Amino acid sequence: DPVALVLAAEKYQTRDAADLIRVDYDPLPVVTDPEAALLPGAPQVHLDLPDNLAYEHSWTTGDLEAAFAKAERVVEGRFVNQRLAPLPLEPRGCLALYQGGALTFWTSTQMPHRAKSMLAETLDLPEHQIRVIAPEVGGGFGCKVGLYDEEVLAAFAAIKLGRPVKWIETRSESLAATTHGRGQTHEAELAVARDGTFLALRVRGVADLGACLEAFTAGPPLLCGRLITGAYRIPAASYALRGAFTNKTPTAAYRGAGRPEGSFIIERMADLAAAELGMDPVEIRKKNFIRPEDFPYKTPSGLTYDSGRYALTLDKALEILDYPKFRSEQAQARKEGRYVGVGFSTFVETASTGPSAKMAFQGHEYGAVRVEPSGRVTALTGTSPHGQGGATTFAQIVADALGVTPEDVTVLHGDTAVIPTGFGTGGSRGASVGGAAIHVAAGRVREKAQRIAAHLLEAAPEDIAVTDGKFHVKGLPDRAVTLREVAQTAHRAANLPPGMEPGLDASHIFDPPDFTIPFGVYIAVVEVLPESGEVRLLRFIGVDDVGTVINPLLLKGQLHGGIAQGIAQALWEEIVYDEGGQLLSGSLMEYAAPKAPDLPMFELDHTVTPTPHNPLGAKGVGEAGCVGAPQAVVNAVLDALSPLGIKSLDMPLRPEKIWRAIETAGR
Repeated sequence: DPVALVLAAEKYQTRDAADLIRVDYDPLPVVTDPEAALLPGAPQVHLDLPDNLAYEHSWTTGDLEAAFAKAERVVEGRFVNQRLAPLPLEPRGCLALYQGGALTFWTSTQMPHRAKSMLAETLDLPEHQIRVIAPEVGGGFGCKVGLYDEEVLAAFAAIKLGRPVKWIETRSESLAATTHGRGQTHEAELAVARDGTFLALRVRGVADLGACLEAFTAGPPLLCGRLITGAYRIPAASYALRGAFTNKTPTAAYRGAGRPEGSFIIERMADLAAAELGMDPVEIRKKNFIRPEDFPYKTPSGLTYDSGRYALTLDKALEILDYPKFRSEQAQARKEGRYVGVGFSTFVETASTGPSAKMAFQGHEYGAVRVEPSGRVTALTGTSPHGQGGATTFAQIVADALGVTPEDVTVLHGDTAVIPTGFGTGGSRGASVGGAAIHVAAGRVREKAQRIAAHLLEAAPEDIAVTDGKFHVKGLPDRAVTLREVAQTAHRAANLPPGMEPGLDASHIFDPPDFTIPFGVYIAVVEVLPESGEVRLLRFIGVDDVGTVINPLLLKGQLHGGIAQGIAQALWEEIVYDEGGQLLSGSLMEYAAPKAPDLPMFELDHTVTPTPHNPLGAKGVGEAGCVGAPQAVVNAVLDALSPLGIKSLDMPLRPEKIWRAIETAGR
């Protein structure tokens, strides 16, 4: 928490002044282990919460006891999703300017309208006196959805001093003070029939929430429970969660936000069950998949899956791998004393974050399209991209509707004085919710433009087609008017159809009826060097289904980044504290983020199963890589080590951990 605020005209002066501050602290007992924090007699993080319990949550569906009683085997597993740093390339930062009774606030945020509302509340200012601008933001990954103390203090200081105030976070500050992700531990039991059918799943979890609740701190552990049954038909399931306060930085949303944890549990359990029954991990997955004819499919957690063809996606990934050939090569490698393994992840996730009724807060998104008298097109979106290429996608959507090129479309976002409302970016909702809003608005503009063109060409609106920015009579391409001519007519209003209002623009607020459920199959191939414990990632194959694909290049870009972060969780990254609550991974010397040479070339493909929940059919892709990659890598490493009898290892799978496991197994 902030203790003192130092302001100066130059940043080195602030550092020198901060060094002069002396604070006397009374050392208090600390607790950093969330499970230990919930034990009787543990040090109290908050004096009014003697048990350190922030919340409890549980649900049960189906007859668990009967299912476990008739099971051929009950497979057990314990899984740790370690703390991670979101690590955006651009750390947090802001600039506050207070002039004429109005606050202009530039900030690196994913949700400018949320930031505006929070500033109004904390500073006790009317919202109309606050303008928030989120320029081109250099990454967020969930850690920039809320408003932090430093941002509020910068705005407060600007108001008090009447001068601009800037604050820029350093990398070490980012690792220490920006919210972390994951930090969840789960114990699971899977009841399995003799033929490999999944009968029931029971999961108990503890979430390390840190010292206090920040924006979305409580959410990811709850969302984890919604996805514990994954892509499988499991008739009975239960989830019990306890959220614990600890003396650490709060956890909150980080790319995937609960979905990687839930997917990790069931995908590891599928491998453990296959090994227990002597089945192939592919066979047991196919046996339990939700079938195409089962959709829409309601899961034990209450989610309704919209559409899916899981076996098709798995078959495509297996074809890329050439699975029979790999198993033959693996057998030969083992004869040579090499430890080669393959890991599978057949995952699902929730996307299109909304709908408002189910989220219990604003889940809709704003989109608008207007055609200027010049014929230039402007699109406005409440979505606030931070590196995904959202503006390109939105320009394509508008261009397709109006028959122009994407270069003819200007996309405005991230300014609360220009965009009247908006949710922002997060939860894989850019194309599926923000894009849907723009799509509907663009369709309305096109419809009005067709009516104006029909009036000018003395034809019926249904006889007007749009090609290359021209509105022409079907079958008569020379009998046409340009979009510019239509726009000028619309704005001048002298020759409009009777009863039509001037202007050529439309807006729409899209609130999805339900979540969309993207899915995919990831396959990792690794070799483990027993002398050092090093993991060499030889291949990574990904086949995703994100519904309708608007821009294949941007799809791959999103997958590249997410997969890299997922692999990093499996092999390298971890936020570590000592028993006294001191951060040990406080710089990039200690926090092992991957570099490009650490990763293989990803072999990516996709299938297309549109969602019925938006007019584009798009499901969302922003978090898929993070959701599916960790367990593919972990399963591959454990497959490689299976001849040694090693069945479980906690992430990250660093060389020393693997070497020690090999040494222990060899004794």
